[in-house]
Amino acid sequence: MKRLVFTFLVGSLLFFAVSNAIAQSGAVAEFTETEHDFGDVREEEGPITHTFEFVNKGNAPLVISSVKASCGCTTPGWSQEPVLPGEKGFVKAQYNPANRPGSFRKSLTVTSNSSAGATSMLYIKGNVTPKPRTPADDYPSKLGDTRFKYRSMNFGVITTEKPVTKEFEVYNDGDAAITFKGNTEAPAHIKVSYDPLILEPKKVGKVVVTYDAKQKARFGYNSDNVKLFTDESENGEKLLYVLATIEEYFPPMTDAEKAKAARLSFQEVTHDFGRIQQSASVSFDFAYTNTGKSPLNIRDTRTNCGCTVSAVSKEDLKPGETGKLSVTFDPKGRKGTQQKTITIFSNDPTASAQTLTVKAYVE
Repeated sequence: MKRLVFTFLVGSLLFFAVSNAIAQSGAVAEFTETEHDFGDVREEEGPITHTFEFVNKGNAPLVISSVKASCGCTTPGWSQEPVLPGEKGFVKAQYNPANRPGSFRKSLTVTSNSSAGATSMLYIKGNVTPKPRTPADDYPSKLGDTRFKYRSMNFGVITTEKPVTKEFEVYNDGDAAITFKGNTEAPAHIKVSYDPLILEPKKVGKVVVTYDAKQKARFGYNSDNVKLFTDESENGEKLLYVLATIEEYFPPMTDAEKAKAARLSFQEVTHDFGRIQQSASVSFDFAYTNTGKSPLNIRDTRTNCGCTVSAVSKEDLKPGETGKLSVTFDPKGRKGTQQKTITIFSNDPTASAQTLTVKAYVE
């Protein structure tokens, strides 16, 4: 009996010894830490770096095949040569805080031949304190000593109901006062004034623009050039752009009034010319009908490309009447997949702007 017990104990010890040897066979990466906290980081100080160290606790060389970061803001590096048993290796993480204010936590996936696991996860975290903003940040468009947020003054979508006024900030980045002159060059539907007329150094003022969409009389997207003039000895002339998308205004209507209104309906809104050659233009007629109970008027048609021309057969349609919109696409100088749009403006109060699409593949 004693001999049996002794044999069992010896066998158990051998089993554990063999198991331990198997467990320790191969390379084993043991990191001293798996997460690093940078704490508070100043954005203006640039990229920050931390190095994760590990020891090869195994009995074979350890090779890191790749380290992948969870985002492009983190740049990894690592030991390129095999790390011998008992030796140290590293994985380096560099984080760029530029334009990334606030807290962050990023991961790195380390792939190696470690018998403890083919992949290891490392993490970096911290909080980015945004850099103090400067006039150049808030007003990046510089024209002389005058700074604007944008060179384009965008009104967005407006209607023909009444003129719309918007204010656009301007900053004097110089050391002397700037006086805005009254000889602004602008189309008749745009009026410009200044508040104040004399802008002191390092102060913010306003360019006040009034846009009369009804006077512009052109639906859809519009861009106009406007020239402002100041008393600056250099760059006193400022070329800016006023943008607006104009839609027709319809007074509020009851359901009964809408039911009696004009209604523009197309049989189809998309046409595919298929595969075509550059040498020849192609055309297609979109059929439309006034399905309403009042006269329909086609106000205008606009294409998004000079390569596309549109024309309507009838601008005025009685209820039930039909017409056609001819669209011609010139593929000269173009190649591959093409998609062009045509916008039709009418007095249909439920859909005053409708869009058609033509497609083609130019060989």
